Amino acid sequence: MESGTPKYKRVLLKLSGEALSGDKGSGLDIPTIENICKSIKKCADAGAQIGIVVGGGNFWRGNYQ
Repeated sequence: MESGTPKYKRVLLKLSGEALSGDKGSGLDIPTIENICKSIKKCADAGAQIGIVVGGGNFWRGNYQ
């Protein structure tokens, strides 16, 4: 969003549990999560309404540390 105005008013973002693990491949990687949150905040500050769905299949299947 270079102009500061969002292209879409509302956005639904689906984050997989794997995306939250970063390079670790499992569990939660705090630096990765902080980076994702900063990007989401930029969009929200620009005026976009954001819905977030967080997947957790790796937790249900027991692939977490």
